[in-house]
Amino acid sequence: MKMPDKYKIPILSRTPMGRMGEPEEVAKVAVFLASDYASYITGATLFVSGGWV
Repeated sequence: MKMPDKYKIPILSRTPMGRMGEPEEVAKVAVFLASDYASYITGATLFVSGGWV
């Protein structure tokens, strides 16, 4: 479902990367957290927000 421009433009104006995130980008973070590379990560919050948060 595509977000209407009236909602998208205000969000993009406050997002440092200047674009909406893609589902694959969120999925890559989930895969990383499920991998051995993240085995020493505990109690952290990772924001996948393009710098908005």
